Order: sequence, then structure tokens, then C-alpha cells
Amino acid sequence: MEEQFQEDWLEARLHEESPYIDDGGFTAQLVQKLPPRRAAGGSFRGAILLCVTLLACVVTYLVSGGGRFLVSAVNDLAAMPLWILYVVAIFCGVVVTAVAASVAYFQARAETLG
Repeated sequence: MEEQFQEDWLEARLHEESPYIDDGGFTAQLVQKLPPRRAAGGSFRGAILLCVTLLACVVTYLVSGGGRFLVSAVNDLAAMPLWILYVVAIFCGVVVTAVAASVAYFQARAETLG
């Protein structure tokens, strides 16, 4: 509701401003002289990023001894007492909640000040 009010207020302020000053067609001529937009090359960048990520995963897997560290980590977690796992889970939850709350706070602050 508040966001809609701000948009309406901004729209009203823009309409209240002074009328458009005629520039004798300068703006239209300038827009026509601009070079055409280039085609989006995002798919090629995405493919390169995906290939590099897959290559890094394969290299990491080979360097780490074929993923034996994962088996070792699972065995270590299974051997831990249950209360330690609860403490780790609660700690992770508190950290994620704190990060999410701080991000929400700073976004709300930026929207209020902006």
C-alpha cells in the first residue's frame, strides 16, 4: 500500500513539473543517429561460465582423490554425538537469519532514503 502511494506521489510530481521545452527536433535527430542495439551476447557468456565451472568441478574432484573426502566427512558426521549436530544446526540457522534480517533492513533503509 505504501509503495503504491509513493508511486502515485512520484507520478503526480512528474506531471507537475514544467512542460517539455521544444528543442526543434534535436532529441529526435539524436535518437535516430544512435547506433542500433547490439544483439544480446548473454548466452555465449553463460556457456563459457558453465564450461569453466564444470572444468573446475572435475579438477577439484580429481585433485581431492576422487571424492573420498566426502565419504570421510559423512563418516565423521555420523560418529558425532547428536547434541553437537543440534548446536551446529542452530548456529547455522541463527547466522542465516541474521544475514537475511540485515539485508532486509538495509534494503528497507535504502528504499526509505532513496
